[in-house]
Amino acid sequence: MSLIDLDLLARYGPRLLSGLWVTLQLVALSVAIGALLAFPLAFARKSPIAPIRWASFGYSYFFRGTPLLAQTFLVYYGAGQFRPELQAVGLWWLFRDAFFCCALTFTLNTAAYQAEILRGALAAVPTGQVEAGMALGLSRWRIFRHIVLPQALVVALRPFGNEIILMVKGSAVAAIVTVFDLMGATRLAYARSFDFQVYLWAAVLYLAVVETLRRVWDRLERRMTRHLRPGGA
Repeated sequence: MSLIDLDLLARYGPRLLSGLWVTLQLVALSVAIGALLAFPLAFARKSPIAPIRWASFGYSYFFRGTPLLAQTFLVYYGAGQFRPELQAVGLWWLFRDAFFCCALTFTLNTAAYQAEILRGALAAVPTGQVEAGMALGLSRWRIFRHIVLPQALVVALRPFGNEIILMVKGSAVAAIVTVFDLMGATRLAYARSFDFQVYLWAAVLYLAVVETLRRVWDRLERRMTRHLRPGGA
C-alpha cells in the first residue's frame, strides 16, 4: 500500500476540504460572538453587586469546569425536550439544526474562557496608570479606552490566540452530533473506504490550520509589542 492513495485522495479530498471550511466557519462564528460576550462577563466578575458577580462566576465555573462534549450533548439533545416551548417563542429553527447547536455551545464555552482571559489582563494593568489618568482630569471612560484597554489587549493577545487554537481542535466534537465539519467528513470517508489514511490527512489539515494561526499570531504579537522591545524593532 502506498503512503498516499491518489485515487482515495481524489475521491475524498474535496469532501475533507469542504469539512475544513465548515470547521473554520464554526470556530470563527463562535470566537467572534464569544468575544462580544466576554466583555460584559469580565466586567460582571468585578461588579460591586454581589448577585451579578456570583452569576458571572457561576457561568464561568460551569463552562470551564465541564467537558465541551457534555455541553454539546446538553444543548443538542436537551433542546428536544423543550421543543413545544422553543416553537412557541420561535427558536426551534435554531435548536433543530446541529450546526447552530454547536455554534451556540462553542460560543458559550469560549465566552467563559475569554472572559477570564480579559479579566486577568485588565487586572494586570498597574493601578498607578489609572490614578495618573484621573490626576490629569480624564474621565473613567477615556482612561479605560485609551490607557487600560490597549494594555490589557496586549496582555490578553497570547492567551487569546491559544484559546482560538484550542477551539479549532475542540471543534472536532461537532462530528459526534452529525455536523460534517473536518472530522465529520473524515469519519464519513473512513466509513466508506475503511482506509486510515483519511485520518492522517485530517490530522495534517488540523496541523496546517494551527500552524497558520500560530504564525499569524506571532507576527501580530511582535507588531503590537514592538514598542516594548529595545529600539522598537
